[in-house]
Amino acid sequence: MKIESKKKILSPMMVKLTLLLSIIGPGLITANLDNDAGGIATYSLAGAQTGYRLMWILIPVTIALVMFQEMSARMGIVSGKGLADLIREKFGLKITFYSLFFLLFADLGNTMAEFAGIASAGEIFGASRYFTVPICAFVVWLIILKSNYKTVERIFIIGCSVFLTYIVSGLLAGPDWMEVTTAIVKPNFHSITYKDFPIMVALLGTTITPWMQFYIQSAVVEKGISTKHLWHSKVDVIAGCTLTLFVSMFIIICCAATIHKMGITISDAKDAAVALEPLAGKYASMLFGIGLFNASFFAAAILPLAASYYICEGMGWESGVDRSFKEAPHFFSIFTSMIVIGGAITLIPSINLFNILYYSQVIDGLLIPIVILFIIKLCNDPDIMGEYTNSPTQNFISYILVMLMFLLNIPMIYYTFR
Repeated sequence: MKIESKKKILSPMMVKLTLLLSIIGPGLITANLDNDAGGIATYSLAGAQTGYRLMWILIPVTIALVMFQEMSARMGIVSGKGLADLIREKFGLKITFYSLFFLLFADLGNTMAEFAGIASAGEIFGASRYFTVPICAFVVWLIILKSNYKTVERIFIIGCSVFLTYIVSGLLAGPDWMEVTTAIVKPNFHSITYKDFPIMVALLGTTITPWMQFYIQSAVVEKGISTKHLWHSKVDVIAGCTLTLFVSMFIIICCAATIHKMGITISDAKDAAVALEPLAGKYASMLFGIGLFNASFFAAAILPLAASYYICEGMGWESGVDRSFKEAPHFFSIFTSMIVIGGAITLIPSINLFNILYYSQVIDGLLIPIVILFIIKLCNDPDIMGEYTNSPTQNFISYILVMLMFLLNIPMIYYTFR
């Protein structure tokens, strides 16, 4: 009797767990692969230059990330359409074209940043960029063109697990946990200087990016998630955003406890990893390098993929990983072009890889408020969302966050270009 009773209790739980695991994917992948090469460079720079001072900003930024990712996922599930598709339908082809043009320009820079990250990670382990970049570009291209969506999603989820190396690196760095906690829960706003604004915008731009809003919506559409699984999708989003928060925090902690403490200046991601070895040990440096390669490799796949989705949706072309090249020629041509251009420019000898990594995040920070305004407008359209429109509380918080994003951009632009 006890065994039968236990089975009756466990069976529904196992069914729910299996269902949740079948839905998990888009939120976890989007949030974690957002910790890309540019993100790692930005977090490393923040830790090396400002120590723990700006860690507090990751908390409100992550809350905003959860809200906006949930809105995009919900919109995709309810409408069955991608974000660019809905923008075209509601705002017209002209607005869609110019919006996507600037997004594509930014994402091409981001794709270059990913290959720059691959190059830097390879150099940490003594491999030339002229070897690692072409090989990785080809493998990335092969994975997307020769696999279906389910296989690609599984590969991306495996990639997400490697981000745990940064948490281990942070622990090996031996930070002052009291100082870390104080910086998070009791931020010193008086210590903020004009030099911090570009870093603050870059932290925003690397955590909440335009491409990820488009990707998560396209991913839930291609996965075929229904409205009865909205709760499971929300869990997926929250889990992904929580993990990315911990990863980003530990990257900052790792560099703040070592590089900032010793007053070392870094110029690229390779410098950060190399500087860690004498300060935090060989394993911390090695794990940092492995994490950089993993992040760069998978983001080099997902960024061109996101761009291919939103361009094809915006133009009304066929799209999707599950389609063949003949069925979606524009989709795979855009993906291939971004891989080739991004990889080729990274191989130019005189190019400053770290500037590509860093300023691509700043551009994202400037673009994201505009994308979020599109999302809020569409999420409040009953013709699209029916009974699943935003609540008044969601709208109030969303508009406050967008206003803060715009306000943060003003001093950054002034102090950067004056």
